[in-house]
Amino acid sequence: MEKFDFKFDHKPDYAFLTVQLPAGKTIKVEASAMATMDTNVNMKTKFKGGFKRLLTGESIFINEFTAQNGAGEITIAPASPGDMEHIYLDNQTIFLQNSAFVASDPAIDIATKWQGLIKGFFSGEKLFLIKASGQGDLWFNSYGGILEIDVKDGYVVDTGHIVAFTEGLEYKVSKVGGYKSLFLSGEGFVCRFSGEGKVWIQTRKIQPLTSFLQRFRPTKNNG
Repeated sequence: MEKFDFKFDHKPDYAFLTVQLPAGKTIKVEASAMATMDTNVNMKTKFKGGFKRLLTGESIFINEFTAQNGAGEITIAPASPGDMEHIYLDNQTIFLQNSAFVASDPAIDIATKWQGLIKGFFSGEKLFLIKASGQGDLWFNSYGGILEIDVKDGYVVDTGHIVAFTEGLEYKVSKVGGYKSLFLSGEGFVCRFSGEGKVWIQTRKIQPLTSFLQRFRPTKNNG
């Protein structure tokens, strides 16, 4: 299968993706992520994920961009200030956190995967992962930088730092320490991976940022 020509700019802080579209070629892009495109690139919006995707609170639309009457160029800017990575799937499967999908070859199937109530609830994360499978290019992003980890036997990652992991890795969510440490130490739940594969982690997680910003929110003066 033909691979896309692409480049990254401004990694790792505000990664920006430029993809060259051959004539007649289509690329799938997360809704609202398109920054610029040539005038001969046509866009269609498609509903993806159905009711499950709706419940995640994330975008439920994926836009398809097609170069018509010649080659074209598209640039893509994810919402999160952070890094972006590329992987070419060769009839493989990768699982992404529910906000990590950026773009892919149209041959890549993008679907949601139910984590299970206990895993989703106690991890503090949402209840769905994105399952990307098939053959073709896939791009994903993070909040913060991205580190790729080769897992040979076991590995433990804070749930808020997980960006993606390959199929074949087993995982189990558990708390760190006792319940006192959960509420007082700032540490919560971790994902314990076992088996062999790859895990991508992000160098920051969003919850500490939102907690930091909370103190600067204007408050209503009742006086």
